[in-house]
Amino acid sequence: MKADVGPDRVIETLIKRNLHEVFGERDAEKRREAIAQLWTEDCVFIDHSGKSHGRDELDRAVAVLHQRLPGYVFSELRPVDLLHESGRLAWSYGRPGQEPVKGVDVVLARDGRISLMLTFLDEVPAKL
Repeated sequence: MKADVGPDRVIETLIKRNLHEVFGERDAEKRREAIAQLWTEDCVFIDHSGKSHGRDELDRAVAVLHQRLPGYVFSELRPVDLLHESGRLAWSYGRPGQEPVKGVDVVLARDGRISLMLTFLDEVPAKL
């Protein structure tokens, strides 16, 4: 990240890029490049499916998500909410015209990269 960018802007950029370039990216090579740029090597990702340690496990977790829910896309629901070295982003994930999954990502950053992300699901359609 650029040195002239304030810490709040860094967090906002990280969390938005992560949503679209990591979790929204179906091209495995592009996704791995984004993970290397945005996440620490010792990162931790926790969601309802479990806990992933490190970049390789994170990449596998995203690949499984894409296999399970083909054609789904992410959208931001609200602006990023910032707090020191952390932020949260509300999102929806679904197919156009269908009821989406809605949730929130809470991110903790270290040295300009995501070190921890917790994903909470707020609304899950009955037909998923």
